[in-house]
Amino acid sequence: MKTALVLGSTGQDGSYMCDLLLKKNYKVYALVRKSATGNTKNLKHILKDKKVFEKKFFLVRGDLNDHSSIQNLIIGLKPNEIYNFADQDHVGWSFAIPSYSLMTTSHSLINILETIKNSNNKIKYFHPLSSNMFGITKEKKQNENTVFNPQSVYAISKVTCYHLCNLYRNVYNLKIYNAIFYNHESPRRSEEYVTTKIVKHVCEIYKKRRKSLELGDITAKIDWGYAKEYVKYVQKIMQLKKPDIFIVATGKSNSVKDFAEKCFKYVGLNYKKYLKINKKFLRPSKTSVLVGDTKKIKKALNFKIEYNLDKIIKTMMDHQLKKFR
Repeated sequence: MKTALVLGSTGQDGSYMCDLLLKKNYKVYALVRKSATGNTKNLKHILKDKKVFEKKFFLVRGDLNDHSSIQNLIIGLKPNEIYNFADQDHVGWSFAIPSYSLMTTSHSLINILETIKNSNNKIKYFHPLSSNMFGITKEKKQNENTVFNPQSVYAISKVTCYHLCNLYRNVYNLKIYNAIFYNHESPRRSEEYVTTKIVKHVCEIYKKRRKSLELGDITAKIDWGYAKEYVKYVQKIMQLKKPDIFIVATGKSNSVKDFAEKCFKYVGLNYKKYLKINKKFLRPSKTSVLVGDTKKIKKALNFKIEYNLDKIIKTMMDHQLKKFR
């Protein structure tokens, strides 16, 4: 039985990874930090399972910004694999709390890699990267060799992570694996993200509990995928003998307006009657239309997208509508 340590286990990606690893018969240690211990709703189904909780699945305490707690976990648990989904991954928030965003997303990585280097260099380590690293680009589709041009503190943090991973992989021969994720959604996405906001507000409008949906730049085009599907390929990436970096995306883009219109249409409403533009939701900077080129992962892992945007919206809308029953 392999042992895995999942950082950021309470979030969207981390919780789906816990589900997947348990299905694959891993022993899973899930990190929760103090501010997140009351927010284990994405793990609730596991915590209620008496056959799994405290037998194959364990909650452990720590914080990315507390070096000793992470170091003690890695040395004490001796995991075969570490999946790190714990960072400040919200672009908008990174403008409001730039120092914290940079520290949590990139500085903490040095501590993790140093611990692996000094304690057990056989550990396989996964670190997610972001399409936001490409920022403003002339390439219609970005691949693993596209030049970075970050336009936010969050994106700069992820570029730092990219170079740190390369350094420790090449210089110290650590088994570091990366995926450059494009936007990925699910019913577990928190409410501070635009997709969940749209889904929640549309359902509230449908149930006559809200009168309108206010958004910022609805012309922004996004490459949207399904988080649960992307996580499945992360685990496959980690089983490769040679560490590598892959773009994980759908290769297609839709605008925020398209997303909202589809949500309204799902419940039989005309978006034009309810959608309003509010400038306070505009970001200080914009990126180019970012669409992923997935040739590399298709060749290596037979990557196939099963969830198009309509299916993602159906999954999220159905989940939200159940809350009104």
